[in-house]
Amino acid sequence: MKPLTENHLLDFSSLTGREVEVLLLLASGEQNRRLARHLGITERTIRAHTASIVRKLRLKSRFEAAIVAHLHADRIKDLGTTTTHRSAAAA
Repeated sequence: MKPLTENHLLDFSSLTGREVEVLLLLASGEQNRRLARHLGITERTIRAHTASIVRKLRLKSRFEAAIVAHLHADRIKDLGTTTTHRSAAAA
């Protein structure tokens, strides 16, 4: 079985700022309800963000997304900081 990152490169730049936040929280293994409360959004929105993350990163599941978040947390955090600065500059 190949490592999940070996088949393709992970392009985190396609994620929105909120998707980056959700992706990082997925690594905690918490349920959608707790993630939603933490971010002040609905569980349905968490599910939508998770589905978008899985699609954009060409993963197979939320579980794989959580593993990717854990393995690449530093890269993702750096991207989240960059995304936040870009959003603030655009406003």
